[in-house]
Amino acid sequence: DRDTDKKRIEELLEENMVLEIAQKQSMNESAHLGWELEQLSKSTDLADSEKSFVFELNECASSRILKLEKDNQSLQNTIQELRDASLTSRESSLKFVELEKENQQLSKKIEKLQNQIEKEKQSNQDLETLSEELIKDKEQLRVVMETLKADKDRQIKDLKQENDHL
Repeated sequence: DRDTDKKRIEELLEENMVLEIAQKQSMNESAHLGWELEQLSKSTDLADSEKSFVFELNECASSRILKLEKDNQSLQNTIQELRDASLTSRESSLKFVELEKENQQLSKKIEKLQNQIEKEKQSNQDLETLSEELIKDKEQLRVVMETLKADKDRQIKDLKQENDHL
């Protein structure tokens, strides 16, 4: 029974490690998307207000990522504590049940963290889309302003000609 319990615990720990690796990859992807968004905002000619808006959104995403990293570290510490407890346990069957419950709780927490990471990815994509839309809107406004200026100049010229004629 102890051997079986130890094998099961090892399998669960391996499964947790795989989930941690996947979580780290997701966090890296989220950070990379944030970096890409920052690079995009640097390379475009946004107004100061647009730049500060994108910067604030990036800071918000960064702080969320840091919080997720802290939560992940806490989970890793808990997993290490569980490993230590499983090695020193003499009442393996009772401890196994407790460890199983804790493992399920940790799995739920990891799933929540992964969902948060997915939300962060979506948020970063939304920010990128918003940034692109703002750039397009700015370009459209520039074209409209140029057209209005040309119309105004033409009207002034026509009025001067009419005035000279009169």
